[in-house]
Amino acid sequence: MKLDFRQRLRKGPILCDGAMGTLLDIYGSGERPHEIQNIKHPELVARIHQEYIDAGAEIIETNTFSGNRFRLSQFHLQDRLKEINRTGVEIARRVAGDRVYVAGSVGPTGKLLEPIGRIRLSEARDAFKEQIEVLLAAGVDLLILETFVSLHELDEAIAAAKELTSIPIVAQKAFAEDGSILSGSFPLEVVEHLLSKGVDVVGANCTVGPQRMFSIIRAMYKDGVILSAQPAAGIPTFQDGRSVYHTTPEYLATYARELLQSGVTLIGACCGSTPAHIKAMRRALDEMADNPPPTVVVSEVSSKTRAVVELEVSAPSAELESRSLFARNLGKKFLVTAELDVPRGLDMSSVMEGARYLHRCGLDAINITDGARARLRMNSIALSFLMQRDVGIEAMTHMTTRDRNMIGLQAELLGAHILGVRNILCITGDPTNIGDYPQATSVHDIDSIGLIRAAKAMNQGLDLMGNSLEQKTSFLIACAANPLADNMDREIARLSLKIEAGADVIFTQPMYEMRTLEQLVKRVEQWRIPIMLGILPLRSYRHAEFLHNEIPGMVIPETIRESLRFAGSKASLMGVQLTKEFLHNAKHLVAGAYLMPPFRKYEVISQILEALQ
Repeated sequence: MKLDFRQRLRKGPILCDGAMGTLLDIYGSGERPHEIQNIKHPELVARIHQEYIDAGAEIIETNTFSGNRFRLSQFHLQDRLKEINRTGVEIARRVAGDRVYVAGSVGPTGKLLEPIGRIRLSEARDAFKEQIEVLLAAGVDLLILETFVSLHELDEAIAAAKELTSIPIVAQKAFAEDGSILSGSFPLEVVEHLLSKGVDVVGANCTVGPQRMFSIIRAMYKDGVILSAQPAAGIPTFQDGRSVYHTTPEYLATYARELLQSGVTLIGACCGSTPAHIKAMRRALDEMADNPPPTVVVSEVSSKTRAVVELEVSAPSAELESRSLFARNLGKKFLVTAELDVPRGLDMSSVMEGARYLHRCGLDAINITDGARARLRMNSIALSFLMQRDVGIEAMTHMTTRDRNMIGLQAELLGAHILGVRNILCITGDPTNIGDYPQATSVHDIDSIGLIRAAKAMNQGLDLMGNSLEQKTSFLIACAANPLADNMDREIARLSLKIEAGADVIFTQPMYEMRTLEQLVKRVEQWRIPIMLGILPLRSYRHAEFLHNEIPGMVIPETIRESLRFAGSKASLMGVQLTKEFLHNAKHLVAGAYLMPPFRKYEVISQILEALQ
């Protein structure tokens, strides 16, 4: 008969099993999600559990890692959640008998949670409760919450479990592949944080191989803490549609010894591991039990490492003083930017000529769009760099979240910064179905609010998930606002989220009436954030009608449209005059003007600037 699990932990190291999905793939049942095999092929799931027990595992994990409603809904299986999780436990319990512990495996939702994503923390907690209730009712001995990158999400899983049960909880964070001490929070801080939530065992699993897992565990060590470690079997390669791992059982067993000497009590393996790996680890545990080595003291090493890292992170960086001239002048002088049309292809001479002309006019920055209207154009960061280098005027670089996932967006931000592109206007982007490639996929891992949050995090020396970058960036973060949105309450609510996320300045859509501007200023005055007033000079009655009727977010008052209609051939002059009058009356309410000259008529800008004299 098996002891109470907490009593068993006090007796010494205990071996968990290895990967389930890897074995299902090897045995030719790679259908996703792997959890569906609890129903379709329960005999195969049972076989894998038995092989791990035969290899020496004292704990087997249920095949329920992705058994929450969010992950199952990707396969239209959310209605079978209870069946999948209950059956997963029943299979494991039949095989485990009364000598092996059954751990209910709970993984993350697979979704980005607020404030980065759209899933509320309460929704995630409810999803975890829904799954854990089934696991508990089916009779698991303990819960293993594993492969959580986000501590916030792991907190919700722990809270859900603690509301439902008093059985033992193992909480494991997944650290970045490089195994850096700076990955997420310091590993020791992660330990302290998770212990404060009332879990029994804390540790790390997946994403890193045994050697880097060893480095993480050394940094996590703390006297009296029960640690767990379940490394992956190295880094995989992709072959014939599946991930193939190459770490040998003997190599993994070598590091099992090192992990045990570093204070690990619960040990196992993760992705890529097989019963052969667990059998080799079993031999290592048995040999150490017969000939126990001296315990390696690592707490001093960890604290020294941590102190060095803290010094490195808190040390002044040259990047702190590398803000753009635009950022330094914001609020100190009336700033003027203009948007240039980006042509197709490689010839950017028209952009450079326009930028030179506007530079001579005294503009502070040039707005470079990023695939506006979902049309194929040169990368905005590359073009911004070329213009800054060759013309000498700063760019206000637009970045959309439409075309890149959250890894690509952050990589683009780092690349922009190293190239000296420091002013970023974060936008979600137009839908692809209106552009050159309507069949293209819109990514939208995150929206403009998430991109703002990423840039703000980088200004604090972190990435979007809280991993250290070791240096701080110095972006000026701009956001967009539409003062004439169909639903202004929703627009202001989103604007408040953008400001909360870290926006430094608002760039508005074009406006034509003081009343509209005054209403916007009043609604945002609580945040004391500078506004760049969007201005698009009208060229003709047809131009005004097109913008008003065919471009989302554009509203041209009927009085202005009628004035242009009656002006006839002089409509262009009237459009400039109306713009000058509006800017003259509005400039005391805003930090600057964001000009959008139509049809590359850049000379119009010099005429409009007379209103600022």
